[in-house]
Amino acid sequence: MAAYLIRRLILVIPTLFGIIAINFVIIQFAPGGPVEQMLAELRGKGALSSRLGSASSDIGSAGAYRGSQGLDPHVIADIKKMFGFDKPPLTRFAEMLWGYLRFDFGRSFFRDKSVLALVFEKLPVSLSLGLWSTLLIYIVSIPLGIRKAVRDGSRFDVATSAAVLVGYALPGFLLAILLVVLFAGGSFLSIFPLNGLTTEGSRSWPWSARVLDYLWHMVLPITAMVAGGFASLTMLTKNCFLEEIGKQYTVTARAKGASETRVLYGHIFRNAMLLIVAGFPQAFVGILFTSALLVEIVFSLDGLGLLGFQAAIQRDYPVMFGTLYIFTLLGLVMQIIGDMMYTVVDPRIDFESRR
Repeated sequence: MAAYLIRRLILVIPTLFGIIAINFVIIQFAPGGPVEQMLAELRGKGALSSRLGSASSDIGSAGAYRGSQGLDPHVIADIKKMFGFDKPPLTRFAEMLWGYLRFDFGRSFFRDKSVLALVFEKLPVSLSLGLWSTLLIYIVSIPLGIRKAVRDGSRFDVATSAAVLVGYALPGFLLAILLVVLFAGGSFLSIFPLNGLTTEGSRSWPWSARVLDYLWHMVLPITAMVAGGFASLTMLTKNCFLEEIGKQYTVTARAKGASETRVLYGHIFRNAMLLIVAGFPQAFVGILFTSALLVEIVFSLDGLGLLGFQAAIQRDYPVMFGTLYIFTLLGLVMQIIGDMMYTVVDPRIDFESRR
């Protein structure tokens, strides 16, 4: 196991390098970078100044405004230097990698903060959404999936399958919009708050009131995120149990006089739950960094999803690449943890014996 773990950790390095390199190359060909955005903004202000000046009086100094001649080349050079684009791409890529090895991701182009400071600032929101959503999905889906497998083909199975199908087909962000319209001051009721995770000024409240306020803010976002996730996991749990129920060792256990509860939880459970439990780390990362994006936007939650979305729109490259590096590294580590959990759930699994 130790040798396998070391090999997996070593493979993290080239994987990270490949992902960062591919995205860096793609960004070089993407139009509308930070330099272009800054130049467009300056040109817009210049055109506005020109119109304002011509409306009142002619500009006194011929060199004060360049007008249609465009921006001064020295200004353009200064802007490129400010963003670090005065250096060749390979030099910028090498400097970026050297900084990433030291977990120095630079500073945001437009927020005047370091990337790490921004990540730590937004992390509590995304952790709250990801952690509670994942726990609720597993708490609801596993018992429901087991029940559906035991009563396969019954009215209960058919009725719950219809609910699961609706949850699977309805995207989380559409459900989020529906919840806002119905319960958060849209067209109907105004029961739940819409912005943030806490009420303004709640820090002075007693701790019990703060906890209830936090939970009250989490109701709608968590509901929107849980709907699709619980549908997939419920069907996965049901199918895993159905596959194990029909195997020979289950028939043998029943033939020996074991009770149905003993057969289900003493024999089937460990084998059926292997894939589900071992996939928990990856499921958490997926919910944390992908499912939360549109939900954060709909409910105005300032988390990592919204940070990455805004960075992509603004072409804030340090934030884009810094968060990509962190997310990728965390995802790779979680995959390794998922493999380790296979051996925890079923000690018979030995990765060293695989050929």
